[in-house]
Amino acid sequence: MIMIERPDADTLLAGPLGQWLSDQNAERAAVKAKVARYRMLAIGGAIAVFVVVLAFTRGNIGTALQLGFFTGLGGFGLTELLKRPMIDKLKGGINGAVAEALGLEYSVSCEPGQTFAWAKQFGMVPSHDNSSFQDLWWGVIAGQPFTLHEAKLTEQRGSGKSRRTVTVFEGSILSIGFNRRFQSTTLIEPDGVRRKFLIGAEKEQTTIGGFEVERIDLTEPRFEERFTVWSNDQVEARYIVHPEYMERIVAIETAFAGQDIRALFHEGDLLITVKTGNLFESGSLDPAEDRALLEQAIVQFGSLAELATKMNERARPGFRDLTSSAGL
Repeated sequence: MIMIERPDADTLLAGPLGQWLSDQNAERAAVKAKVARYRMLAIGGAIAVFVVVLAFTRGNIGTALQLGFFTGLGGFGLTELLKRPMIDKLKGGINGAVAEALGLEYSVSCEPGQTFAWAKQFGMVPSHDNSSFQDLWWGVIAGQPFTLHEAKLTEQRGSGKSRRTVTVFEGSILSIGFNRRFQSTTLIEPDGVRRKFLIGAEKEQTTIGGFEVERIDLTEPRFEERFTVWSNDQVEARYIVHPEYMERIVAIETAFAGQDIRALFHEGDLLITVKTGNLFESGSLDPAEDRALLEQAIVQFGSLAELATKMNERARPGFRDLTSSAGL
């Protein structure tokens, strides 16, 4: 069984990471004091706006409350922006130390690459108007290339005063090189995504990502109810998507209380998308929280990486391998 040797939080804090975090305390305190100051100004500004509006509108409490509230909300939003550079600096140091202990690399900021392009191509993430990316982990795990990053995708809905920004996806997108190259393209997605027009029954054939694919029947009823598998090679797909793989996919979703997990076996990579919310937030202005946040980062990343790499265990031979060995 593939296991990742997770670093120990106390050992990391006893080394260079602990000293680096201590060196940040003065800057943390200054940012914390500045944030507290701006919050008090925001509260004062909200009260002032309330009083002024109330006077000019001759007692219209509703309007005064509304404008006062938005003034305070804007002020508190500004304090979050003031915190972000320091939080990201601390997060980079903590997550970077975890990555280094695992022989990996880490970056707070990142740009979308091939994994996100495939996720869009194969409909593994919803359509969106805006996107942001962070928390990139990359390197080699169990002898295979590995990347993981977070994405937040939003969409503008409504119009006029009803126009609003809706988050349609916030979670992890990860890929791991497989120990053999697939001869087919196989996609696992939630059941019922692609139905026949006005009928409700699921399609038997469709086009996904530019590939003509067929629906593959699953032998395990538990998974048949939850997932649909599409592939352009029925024989290889049945070797790829057997009950053990499905158990591991569900385990990734369960470990992080995730939703809408999808998996793509394409060329030499396994790509997984799952709505997990915002993970790996290990930075804090309070030094007393450092150890707990470090431990949280270790558990979050270690669990996700272990579950993903288990997908490579006991890989079944492909149809081409079987026919070759049989002399066909």
